[in-house]
Amino acid sequence: MQDADLIDRLPFERLAASDFQQIRDLAYRSFGLDLKPGKEELVSARLQKLVRSGGFQSYQAYCRHVLHDRSGESLMALIDALATNHTSFLREADHFDFLRRRVAPVLARRAGVEVWSAACSTGEEIWTLAFVLRDALPTSRIQLLGTDISRKALASARRATYEAARVQVLPKPWLTSYLDADGNPPLSYTVKASIRAQAVFQRLNLIEPLPWNKQFPVIFCRNVMIYFDRATQQRVIASLAANLEPGGYLFVGHAESFSGIDHRLEYVQPAIYRRPVGRKGGLWNE
Repeated sequence: MQDADLIDRLPFERLAASDFQQIRDLAYRSFGLDLKPGKEELVSARLQKLVRSGGFQSYQAYCRHVLHDRSGESLMALIDALATNHTSFLREADHFDFLRRRVAPVLARRAGVEVWSAACSTGEEIWTLAFVLRDALPTSRIQLLGTDISRKALASARRATYEAARVQVLPKPWLTSYLDADGNPPLSYTVKASIRAQAVFQRLNLIEPLPWNKQFPVIFCRNVMIYFDRATQQRVIASLAANLEPGGYLFVGHAESFSGIDHRLEYVQPAIYRRPVGRKGGLWNE
């Protein structure tokens, strides 16, 4: 048994209510994560390895270290540990069907298209977008921007290598056209270099001011706002709306509701919203 495995199996003190509250406050201030009461065991499980590997004798000592680490590295490691990165290829497939049927024909009038995946996690969403857009817009210059709060997730997205079981939901033509098989039979697949070249990745905290001044025709920001409270959702939705060009579409998760939130977007269908076109719709005039 490895020493690290042995350490992980040693008994450790329970997460005290005061420590949970401190971590809860820190997560909320840092990246908007709203840890509800009852999540103590989850938080303890996700942070235990950081506490042990750092040689801290308690969660309290660990929290003090994170708060006083001026490099910010300890806070980044905490965010990586607490961030939820559950995703899959073709997740909520009706969104990609809508993109192909309703949005891509309009985007085909452009020489170049830039799409933002605002919580790209480990990359399955952004690569699904790449495959859909490559099929629908074979002659267009496609640029994909993938952002996420987690450095660990972004590293996986950049590698773009996935176990064979994770890609089996994809159409067979995609497996041969857009991915390289690793092994025979394949144990994993890697997104082809030509596709990876269309994407850039950047660490981004959605509750902070965005580091650019531009607008996108399509933004995917799915299944991240469920972890925010209502006030944070309001700010994030306003920021996303401001980064949509008039006529552009915002895709959110089916579990996410805009009920009770003041926003300037038009409802299109479940989990799809659109910024009003206005009098001069440009390419969005259909």
